[in-house]
Amino acid sequence: MAWLYGIATNLLRRHRRDEVRAYRALAKVGVDPLGGATGVVDAHDTRSAERVDATRTGRRLAGALAALPRRQRDVLLLYAIAELSYAEIAAALGIPIGSVRSALSRARASVRAAIDLPSDPDSWSTP
Repeated sequence: MAWLYGIATNLLRRHRRDEVRAYRALAKVGVDPLGGATGVVDAHDTRSAERVDATRTGRRLAGALAALPRRQRDVLLLYAIAELSYAEIAAALGIPIGSVRSALSRARASVRAAIDLPSDPDSWSTP
C-alpha cells in the first residue's frame, strides 16, 4: 500500500507549481482558484464578521502553505488531508519517521504563527 502513496505523492509533487500559484493567488486576492470564488466580496452583499475573519484566516493559511518547504507541506497535507499515520507518510515519502515528526512539527509551527493561533490547542475557540 505504501507504493500507492508514493505514486500519489509524486503526482502531487508534479502539480506543486500550480498549487503554490493558487495559494499565492488566494493569499493576495482572497479568491480560491481551486474551489470557487468564496473570497470575492460583492458590493451588494453584507458579510458577517465571521465570514470576514474566515477569509482573512484562509488567505493567511494559503500564504503559509505556499511558503512551506516542499517536504513540510507534503508531510502536513498527507497527515491532515489524507489522514495517514507517521509510518505511512514515512513509507510514502521514503524518509525516516523522525523526519516526518520533525517536518510536521515545523510545518505546524509555521502555519500556527502565520494565522496567529496560540501554541496550545486547548485555547483555540471552536465555532
